[in-house]
Amino acid sequence: MLLSLTAMALAAAGANADTVIGRWQTQTRGGVVEIQKCGASVCGRVLTSEKLRTNPALTDQNNRDPKLRNRPLKNLLILQGFSQDGTAWSGGTIYNAEDGKTYSAKLTPEGPDTLKVRGCVFVPLCKTQTWTRIR
Repeated sequence: MLLSLTAMALAAAGANADTVIGRWQTQTRGGVVEIQKCGASVCGRVLTSEKLRTNPALTDQNNRDPKLRNRPLKNLLILQGFSQDGTAWSGGTIYNAEDGKTYSAKLTPEGPDTLKVRGCVFVPLCKTQTWTRIR
């Protein structure tokens, strides 16, 4: 019985590890982020947004580091450094190109097609968005 419960728990954990993988519609500005495996972690890149559809050559002009202001926003790595924490991914960061700042972040699946993305300056100063899976 214990062996069966352990096997079921491991199977569920393996299934949950991939629930954040995929393409996600952000809650604001028509953004699309692709989250994929990055070693033992997950990471995410900007595929498009309202502004990128208008001007695909947009750069990271608000970055605090002047050396990075010419890098393209398209395919920019904005999510990284996460560790799996049960069904969620925590301990990572999210980069906001609009203000050029990086925030601590947590990704929490809320079903197969909904992802809660929380970014924090520091707890409790956090903002959560709900992203929707694109099929």
